[in-house]
Amino acid sequence: MTASPHDGVNRSISSVTSDDDVRNVDPVPNPHATAEQVEAARSDTKLAQVLYHDWEAETYDDKWSISYDERCIDYARGRFDQAVSGDASAHSALPYGRALELGCGTGFFLLNLMQAGVAEKGSVTDLSPGMVKVALRNAEHLGLDVDGRVADAETIPYEDNTFDLVVGHAVLHHIPDVEQSLREVLRVLKPGGRFVFAGEPTTVGNFYARWLGRITWEATTRVTKLPFLADWRKPQEELDESSRAAALEAVVDLHTFDPADLENIALSAGAEHVQANTEEFAAALLGWPVRTFEAAVPAGKLGWNWAKFAFGGWKTLSWVDENVLTHVVPRGLFYNVMITGTKPAPRA
Repeated sequence: MTASPHDGVNRSISSVTSDDDVRNVDPVPNPHATAEQVEAARSDTKLAQVLYHDWEAETYDDKWSISYDERCIDYARGRFDQAVSGDASAHSALPYGRALELGCGTGFFLLNLMQAGVAEKGSVTDLSPGMVKVALRNAEHLGLDVDGRVADAETIPYEDNTFDLVVGHAVLHHIPDVEQSLREVLRVLKPGGRFVFAGEPTTVGNFYARWLGRITWEATTRVTKLPFLADWRKPQEELDESSRAAALEAVVDLHTFDPADLENIALSAGAEHVQANTEEFAAALLGWPVRTFEAAVPAGKLGWNWAKFAFGGWKTLSWVDENVLTHVVPRGLFYNVMITGTKPAPRA
């Protein structure tokens, strides 16, 4: 019998609704979606999430220069600290006992936060089987105490009052019903527990980032058609596959956020002590062309000097953003928004 392109979504959701043993029948990652599956995903956002993120899972860390060393440990901890800035209770709770990462991807945020001493034990969930597989593999290589489940963020498969902390990075904009997901986050948090979500696109920031990315991709793929630049061009089949995956971005990227609106969504979900902060303005103007160019040329072509330039430039401009521009540029113009809040504790 021919499998339906929807089978991956149906199985991945149903596989987390019973006990832990059911995890053994979680769907196998599908890193090469067919044209028929892509077409079906255009009208099914959760199928698109699975196909797109399964496609990216094994190469995601390389694509986004993700590591699990001091560089990204400091980055993850910096995002946590900036999100909770001004709230002393967030730091007095360190280390959190058990933390959940929602929409974990390859585990970048939680695994680096654990290494930074933010949490002692972790759980990872994602709608993409491929991402959960890679996240658990990364955790095992790092020797971290982490379990994982294929899961829908709108129906988190854990009991009430399970976690001390819930985190996510660049996940809320993929979730159809953000408020419902935050209600679920509050349900699985212990009273007084905290959530921290970072890396979400603002509405204005997403506009200029998309255009920078498109211009860079178009320029790079056109220029590398020249004969003397042929060795800088990816094989056509890789470019075609990238184009198919990019076509799904319009389906998987569901939201952009105004910081004030995101705060209101969290408050409506039932959170308290809610605050949204933003980051990356000048850094995003450099970062998006750099990342797009890196994705458009063959792996290993750019070398160490390029990596030093890209990271050094981003770090310098991030300092400018944090220490200068954040005081004069409206927060809605920055690229990333982060949100934190807590689950109400019982009243005395």
